[in-house]
Amino acid sequence: MNFHHSSRTDIFESPDFYEIDDLLTDEHKLIRQSVRDFVKKEISPIIEDACQRAVFPEHLVKKMGEMGIFGPTIPQEYGAGGLDYISYGLMMQEIERGDSGMRSTASVQGSLVMFPIYAFGSEDQRHKYLPKLASGDFLGCFGLTEPDFGSNPSGMKTNLKDMGDHFLLNGSKMWISNAPKADIAVVWAKNEQGRVKGVIAERGMEGFSTPEIHGKWSLRASCTGELVFDNVKIPKENILPNIDGLKGPLKCLDNARYGIAWGALGAAMDCYDSARRYALERIQFDKPIASFQLIQKKLAEMLTEITKAQLVCWRLGMLKNAGKASSAQISLAKRNNVEIALNIAREARQIHGGMGITGEYPIMRHMMNLESVVTYEGTQDIHLLILGKEITGIQAFV
Repeated sequence: MNFHHSSRTDIFESPDFYEIDDLLTDEHKLIRQSVRDFVKKEISPIIEDACQRAVFPEHLVKKMGEMGIFGPTIPQEYGAGGLDYISYGLMMQEIERGDSGMRSTASVQGSLVMFPIYAFGSEDQRHKYLPKLASGDFLGCFGLTEPDFGSNPSGMKTNLKDMGDHFLLNGSKMWISNAPKADIAVVWAKNEQGRVKGVIAERGMEGFSTPEIHGKWSLRASCTGELVFDNVKIPKENILPNIDGLKGPLKCLDNARYGIAWGALGAAMDCYDSARRYALERIQFDKPIASFQLIQKKLAEMLTEITKAQLVCWRLGMLKNAGKASSAQISLAKRNNVEIALNIAREARQIHGGMGITGEYPIMRHMMNLESVVTYEGTQDIHLLILGKEITGIQAFV
């Protein structure tokens, strides 16, 4: 599939009002720069066309693998990067600065497919799947959400039946990023005792299909689909042995939500950078609109929220590195950073005036993408209630 290249050059510069770069290592900055260069070269020129046509730029999967973007915190012995969580966050920030759909592809691969195989899988499973996922030879997806069970995953209907020498998997999953192109799926299903188990389903298994979801106004360059299981035979060696219950998928979601907190910040920074430049160039009433008080107010508020979000990400990354980041701390960052990104996208759209709705600028694309990001991996409401339970000790959604 050939993509039409944009005539606009990506000249993004990231704001760092509180000199947070002083808190990063030279390696962190090098990793960020290499991913930023990758986005400017490989993603920015084609992403508008991909989104306008709703086509997944599949050729980028291998390129992201070569860049070490998949599962960078997984140890090197499995073909991955062995990097820390600040490095992972910075990578997600840069990829989502390019496009949320591309970051979704990377998040799913690293946090939702590679992480559970590494954390809950057998040594055989790790060596069989992780190097291929890290290199981008395999694309993976994660099956938790069902048509009738999103925020309430414990109600899932997808089930596993022990047939002696294998299991039978039945059910369906919905809104699954990467599904239509995935080689493997990490799927969560209930066994006969009602316990949630993780299984690895492979493309080509009889009765396993991945219908694509069409007509999205959001994440248009990401491929989204269903996972349908009709008496799929799952070999016993494809069950993840080291996890039992819902805490398995929830731990995966913690990792993905952590990456999203950084990613949404990247989208916010892109909108702010574009709005600042546009305000300085756009002349109305014989002067640049940047000279007007209300435009300055918008830019000042954007920079303030971005600066706060940068500090939240950095501190959360340090906690994650120390193995101390709680689910509630991650929820705070995911919810806040996606909310500020959406607000910044909307304000930036207004600064761009009519130009803001066109594909000549990235604003409308980010805004539409963020409407998915605000819902997936825990809606805004659910994250508020996770935090509410932490504050009060009372669970509000059971």
